[in-house]
Amino acid sequence: MKVALTGAAGFIGSTLADRLLQEGHHVVAIDNFDDYYSGKMRFLEPHLDKGSFELHRTSILEQAEMARLFQGVEVVYHLAAQAGVRISVKDPMRSHQANATGTLSVLLAAKEAGVRRVVSSSSSSVYGNARKLPVSESDQAVPVSPYAASKLSAEMYCRLFYELYGLQSVSLRYFTVYGPRQRPDMAIRIFTDRALKGLRPQIFGDGEQTRDFTYVDDVVDAVYRCGSCPDPKGEPLNICSGRTVTVNHVVSEILKATRRTDLKPEYLGTQQGDVDHTWGDNRKARELLGWRPMVTIEEGVARFVSWYEEKREMHAEM
Repeated sequence: MKVALTGAAGFIGSTLADRLLQEGHHVVAIDNFDDYYSGKMRFLEPHLDKGSFELHRTSILEQAEMARLFQGVEVVYHLAAQAGVRISVKDPMRSHQANATGTLSVLLAAKEAGVRRVVSSSSSSVYGNARKLPVSESDQAVPVSPYAASKLSAEMYCRLFYELYGLQSVSLRYFTVYGPRQRPDMAIRIFTDRALKGLRPQIFGDGEQTRDFTYVDDVVDAVYRCGSCPDPKGEPLNICSGRTVTVNHVVSEILKATRRTDLKPEYLGTQQGDVDHTWGDNRKARELLGWRPMVTIEEGVARFVSWYEEKREMHAEM
């Protein structure tokens, strides 16, 4: 099957590219390689010589180019985005253009090209500070950051295109994805980097805020299954572990994995736009996709630290 993948060089996108190619699909990979963080091309380099892989450096805002690239494509996996709550607080327009306008551009291009389905990436941040936990897809979404608002807007466009034009779509609400290749601004990577340098982990707030951490391989398995599952009818799906742990516990696991339990966390002030707790109900995704998350936070942290140590050693030798 011919598929398109936006945000192909990113954390989740490049991991999904690996899976799609392993499963025998022809992948039209799209990324603008913006300067939010560097070094992403190395994740795609192993595929550049494959006949089943083509890479296009362009923006999803280029609607006519997207429509051209989507010709003959059956499923679009739309992962391109401007991530980050904190950057959205500083620059709301950047998040809106990439996440809301960008998704609209992808949907319009998919409609024009006759694509069967768009699998779009959303975020658990759309729930804001939920009144009850765990949250399910039927609970009210109340964003508390421009990033979350932009993702909810993108969800509305996906639902609208299904109802108005019959374009199959689904919006995947990811809950704190982590693992190899994750961005430099993500908490687990920052905690790990500091620990390996002998620096105390810095935690915003008291560390008792909780998160539903979801390992990247589990997330990619769910995203992949969305390409062939029964019609999701434009609705959102929680993609989460269904378990919740404190940030303090995660830092403790990182210190164990890095063999730096001598380091004591340093606590800083809270960050504007952050939510106190995330915890998702994943029953809908399990039923629709026949999917189940497999990796515990303890195992996932150990895998990530091992990957990150190997990465640091490789760069030190270069």
